[in-house]
Amino acid sequence: MEGGIPEADVSAFRECMSLSWKNPYVLRLAFSAGMGGLLFGYDTGVISGALLYIRDDFKAVDRKTWLQEAIVSMALAGAIIGASVGGWINDRFGRKVAIILADALFLIGSLVMAAAPNPAVLILGRVFVGLGVGMASMASPLYISEASPTRVRGALVSLNGFLITGGQFLSYLINLAFTAAPGTWRWMLGVAAVPALTQIILMLLLPESPRWLFRKGREEEGKAILKKIYPPNEVQAEIDALKESIEIEIKESSTSEKTSIFKLLQTKTVRRGLYAGVGLQVFQQFVGINTVMYYSPTIVQLAGIASNRTALLLSLVISGLNAFGSILSIYFIDKTGRKKLLLMSLSGVVVSLVVLTVVFNQTTSHSPMVSAVETSHFRNSTCPDYSTAGDSARWDCMKCLKASPACGFCASGIDKLLPGACLASNGATENQCHKEHRLWYTRGCPSKFGWLALVGLALYIIFFSPGMGTVPWVVNSEIYPLRFRGICGGIASTSNWVSNLIVAQSFLSLTEAIGTAWTFMIFGFIAIAAIIFVLIFVPETKGLPMEEVEHMLEHTTLNFKFWQRSSNSKTPA
Repeated sequence: MEGGIPEADVSAFRECMSLSWKNPYVLRLAFSAGMGGLLFGYDTGVISGALLYIRDDFKAVDRKTWLQEAIVSMALAGAIIGASVGGWINDRFGRKVAIILADALFLIGSLVMAAAPNPAVLILGRVFVGLGVGMASMASPLYISEASPTRVRGALVSLNGFLITGGQFLSYLINLAFTAAPGTWRWMLGVAAVPALTQIILMLLLPESPRWLFRKGREEEGKAILKKIYPPNEVQAEIDALKESIEIEIKESSTSEKTSIFKLLQTKTVRRGLYAGVGLQVFQQFVGINTVMYYSPTIVQLAGIASNRTALLLSLVISGLNAFGSILSIYFIDKTGRKKLLLMSLSGVVVSLVVLTVVFNQTTSHSPMVSAVETSHFRNSTCPDYSTAGDSARWDCMKCLKASPACGFCASGIDKLLPGACLASNGATENQCHKEHRLWYTRGCPSKFGWLALVGLALYIIFFSPGMGTVPWVVNSEIYPLRFRGICGGIASTSNWVSNLIVAQSFLSLTEAIGTAWTFMIFGFIAIAAIIFVLIFVPETKGLPMEEVEHMLEHTTLNFKFWQRSSNSKTPA
């Protein structure tokens, strides 16, 4: 919120932590609103594990890649709609109402998914959950930003990012807890109703955003909240700055025509803000983060890990690293700055994607051969494509799996890297393979390089989470003028979800069409493009009050010659 620039020698992270005893009310606001991030993260993580068991229950899902992608991506389609209308709901009815409505939709969707008798109903439940997640993805950080003191605003909005990754970690724990329970995936998806109901109760007990209240003329309510947020010696200055800001916004609103996308783009500060905000949201998805989170157990299996439970356990470790990275972000974002954190994050992402590209290339090109002797050992269970192939002597595990969804690979009982059997993929054959203490593969092949893929995934998460994981949400919560903040936040969130949908809907199909290695290489090139984008289009907003962010956008140019030392020119962009 408005106020002076924080003292340089005061750590925003320590200041944020000190709120637990100095002003717990601010932390209560942030944690309660941030539970929207927990729901966002839980849904991202839970579907990755549940999908392994949904494939076991619904064979149509197991055999059709597009159906697996639809189950994941229909939540994203719902999120696009939720984010689109969320901006209007935030401006019209308030941030608090938007968060409660998002929770109600998430609650309904969770119950529908848990009771789904077929894939169609499951997809319907995913749409409801997506509507809630999309609406909460912009309402929660916006509420936190507007109810936070300036000096800890970045840290508290990063708290929303931490709760997103915390939700992902929680989802993997719950996935593991229910692996042996009847109706495995139904419990995994249904448990999400609990945090949704909890946040509804918490938000009913909290006030509306003070900035929104001032904007709607409810100044006394807004002042009462500000007195709880700021120390007595700072509160009057904050009230005065906020009133001045709102008066300017109302004056501009009364003299302007109806807001349209063209009107937004004609306003320099909004246009510059949208360049940075929308661009960061798009790149956040196009460097591949949610393919790792939605499909991490599947990616682990592609690296040669056969067991569902083992894949989930390893994915839990990856999710834990994601949560740890978010904690680092809370510490560094107001100390290092938004832009520098983004550049360090993306540089590490490029390196880790190169590692993943090399590893998956080696995994694919060095998979075990298919042995005719091993295959014939399983009578009447041979994969039909292998039986009719003229070049079956040259078949390896990867060719067996790519030949048809109806084929699986039963590894050698002596050493999984030795030649194995290409068999028909069904429950009976899988059980027969397991009875002989062999490993059964349908997604990836046995490999001595599999552990390197886990290292690559871990590096990717460690670098992504502190920067690209949280900074785009922080920047979007503080870079727009108040009058346009709801609609601009909606545009940015919608762009995030559209990008998320494109990547999630295409990832498995891409891995089948061009291979996992080339898919990660594409993400690597996009990450390099993102570094250039950040250097040119993203301004540093560390420690700046909202009004000074607007002033900075108005009077600085885009840094196209980013390799040269920048200067604060006043030429229009």
